[in-house]
Amino acid sequence: PEVINGRTHKATVVDLSPWVEYEFRVVASNSVGIGEPSRPSALLKTKAAVPVVAPTNVSGGGGSRSELVITWEPVPEELQNGEGFGYIVMFRPLGSTTWTKAVVASVEASKYVYRNENITPLSPFEVKVGVYNNEGEGTLSSISIVYSGEDEPQIAPAGTSALSISAAEVEVSWQPIAWNRHTGRVLGYEVRQL
Repeated sequence: PEVINGRTHKATVVDLSPWVEYEFRVVASNSVGIGEPSRPSALLKTKAAVPVVAPTNVSGGGGSRSELVITWEPVPEELQNGEGFGYIVMFRPLGSTTWTKAVVASVEASKYVYRNENITPLSPFEVKVGVYNNEGEGTLSSISIVYSGEDEPQIAPAGTSALSISAAEVEVSWQPIAWNRHTGRVLGYEVRQL
């Protein structure tokens, strides 16, 4: 705060955070130095306000077939700006103009799962997450691209062959499955003997 004239007995403190408890002390000063601080004032909470900080690290993906999993970093309590804090999750298929909106009324939430049998595996969605409290809706994050859950591979590897290496070993080889919308990301293969 600025130094206040010695004949003034009150001041307005600015740039405080909404919905935060503060206590204040006053210190007298002159050309010789600064005196002892006063006793602290009683705790005073500033008024609530619409939240202005959007969640960060909005991402997601994974999950089961027919799911869109959206995750974010929760907003710390000191930036929630009031009671009744929660999250607004908005998403739409990439290229669509209509947003689907969901409300997550939990301060600690960091994940939302949308389930719909009509979601094609590995479909890209535009996603943004915002905040709200009893004072109103606040800021939305920037748009992130999140993919819906995968389905199990629908195509078997082709060209399977086996070559005897020794009395106890056989080398099995196959053509890898190329990535496409129906196979998803192949994370590995399992070799079974019949």
